[in-house]
Amino acid sequence: MDKAEKIPQYKLFIKPSDLRELEWTIWIDDPIPAQLTLDRKRFDIDLSYRGSHIRDFSKKSYQISFHKPTKYKGANLIHLNAEFKDPSLIRNKLSFDFFSEIGVLAPQSRHIFLTQNGKAEGIYLEIESVDENFLKKRNLPNGSIFYAVDGDANFSLMSDLDKETKKSLELGYERKYGTRADDHYFQEFIYKINTIPQREFSRKIPKYVDVDKYLRWLAGIIFTSNYDGFVHNYALYRNGDNGLFEVIPWDYDATWGRDVNGKLMEANYVPIDGYNTLTARLLAVDGFRKQYQRLLIDIMNHQFTVEFMKPKVEKLLTLIRPYVLQDPYKKQHINDFDLELGFITKYIQERRKYLYGKLAKLN
Repeated sequence: MDKAEKIPQYKLFIKPSDLRELEWTIWIDDPIPAQLTLDRKRFDIDLSYRGSHIRDFSKKSYQISFHKPTKYKGANLIHLNAEFKDPSLIRNKLSFDFFSEIGVLAPQSRHIFLTQNGKAEGIYLEIESVDENFLKKRNLPNGSIFYAVDGDANFSLMSDLDKETKKSLELGYERKYGTRADDHYFQEFIYKINTIPQREFSRKIPKYVDVDKYLRWLAGIIFTSNYDGFVHNYALYRNGDNGLFEVIPWDYDATWGRDVNGKLMEANYVPIDGYNTLTARLLAVDGFRKQYQRLLIDIMNHQFTVEFMKPKVEKLLTLIRPYVLQDPYKKQHINDFDLELGFITKYIQERRKYLYGKLAKLN
């Protein structure tokens, strides 16, 4: 690896009065005006905090909308994640890259170093927004995108939150892109998941969801161990050409052996067959369950191995380590950072052992 390789520098400038307003109203999504300099270009932007519980952390995460010019590298909106609870600062990116490796649509991401009014704010992960620009960048057919916004995004007619019948088929979801007409297709999708008779399910459900891509997404959750991933932390894209839904992962910092608080998560914590209504119905079909089993075996033979993953982990950690030492929120934890290569490697070994022991469950 080239020792001279560097991560991009983002320079944020905020008027003191606007900064005070932002800091006083952390739970309000209204943006403030600011300027961002990157790649030797200055952009007028709208800036707001992002996330839910993470807004309480001392190192904030941000959402940036480009105002003038309106786009940067084809995007008019990006996210800067502080990755505050992840000792490695790489789990989100490692997960998105892993999903891409196994054939799942996933946002692009890269580490950057942020300064605010000349003061170091530290390492951030810039994450591509999943929106119409996401589709255009990949030359994908136009369609609609729905975000899973809470635990009711469980593909069910029943609410996970209050254990009652949902008052709306869209409960737990929010349309990010598309038209009101697309809401009908989404509602039909959720309804069909829950009402197609089991004897007809294997024949009819492929008319609504790309089963292979769904199973690949499910496998990605299983390998990375994102406990919330089954009913949260994803977006649904409906391909306007073939009418099929597929899933895009989102928010994968609590993975690779650590939970949402950065604490150890045992390798057997996330079950091999996952959960949510669509997953349960698909895996109740012999053909789909065997397809999923073969997919897990194939990924464990190729991508989910220490030999494949360890160099990727090591490269990312080596790239950002000099910047960890400049991060005011992370530099005092450099010893924990230096243990993460071994931690993630051990997780992969133990997770493989657990999954191999459970493959027979899918027979």
